[in-house]
Amino acid sequence: MAIATTADQARPQSNRLIGMSWAHFLNDGAANYLPGVLPAILVSLNLSVALAGTIMAALLMGQALQPLVGLLADRVGGRIMIACGLFGSSLGGALVGFASDFWSLLAVLMLIGISNSFFHPQALAGIPKLGGDKPGMAMSVFMVGGEVGRGVWPAIASWVVVQWGLAYLWILAIPALLTLPFLLQWAPKLPARTADATPIAWRRHAGPMSRLVAFSTLRSLMIFAVVTFVPLMWTQAGGSLTTGASFITVMLVIGVIGNVGGGHLSDRIGRRPLLVAAMSLSVVMLVAFLLASGGWLWLVLGILGISLFATLPLGILIAQDILPENRSLGSGLALGLSNGLAALGIMALGPVAAHWGPAAPLWVALIGGIISVPLAMGLPEHERPG
Repeated sequence: MAIATTADQARPQSNRLIGMSWAHFLNDGAANYLPGVLPAILVSLNLSVALAGTIMAALLMGQALQPLVGLLADRVGGRIMIACGLFGSSLGGALVGFASDFWSLLAVLMLIGISNSFFHPQALAGIPKLGGDKPGMAMSVFMVGGEVGRGVWPAIASWVVVQWGLAYLWILAIPALLTLPFLLQWAPKLPARTADATPIAWRRHAGPMSRLVAFSTLRSLMIFAVVTFVPLMWTQAGGSLTTGASFITVMLVIGVIGNVGGGHLSDRIGRRPLLVAAMSLSVVMLVAFLLASGGWLWLVLGILGISLFATLPLGILIAQDILPENRSLGSGLALGLSNGLAALGIMALGPVAAHWGPAAPLWVALIGGIISVPLAMGLPEHERPG
């Protein structure tokens, strides 16, 4: 009976984890399909390539609110912010195709970014609870949903645009609206932070957290540079919109191997050595992509995705170790703040692309990737139970 009871208790946790991964798939898909249709939007609104970075930054900078949302999430507890985030991201994604000018487009993209910030801190703080003694594996399963969404949605969105036009992007919001009632059952309910809770030791955490945010920002800059400027490189060279979006899909979907493998290996060999190795491989693969041609582009992008996305769950888990008093805040700093800072970098790279071509920002991002390797070497290592 005891064995059956344990199995019965484990099954709902697995089901909830899969449900949360599905919600992550929908949220990050709605929040990140823009690169797949960006060339079409620039043509539709008669905008310059120099504005590509600004448009992407409008989408991403709202994520910088994640630390503030994390503070609020830990204070109020519960899980309502997760549902609000999915609803807002999906609503904004549905409205992209109705934007009639540059400013209305920016407003919609900011709605998506802000909503995305609401989804992640509470979700990321609660996911380790669903993993039992394997928090790394649980985080990987959750992150897989988001990365597949980020990878598949640009290709799907580009197909919708080619078939029916930008105005039909609202179709992509339907699965999320149908999922919302179930999300409140799947999401872990976090306790509210009480007034007598352990205060955050800011002085002790400032050094390691600053290093982690710097590392995560440079890593995110590499990802954003590839997903923003590779489709533009392709379409400007005469390629199709859907093929350009497929480059993103290959990198992000195959990158799921890195998500799963990274979390699994971190539970065995540690997080820091894996971060150093993965970022070193990412640098090599980005150089290879910039020098490759033909079918090699797909292979190199796949390996680049594996190495880059192996680092995502590890960075979040390190942040939660650094800030055990407020895990939602730690998650928000590692993911949201770093993404917001990287968005500023992407905004600055827009004029670089306009002046020197869409490949130039990738060389700039490569320099950031090189700098990230010694930063990873200085991050704290998780103490695994003996």
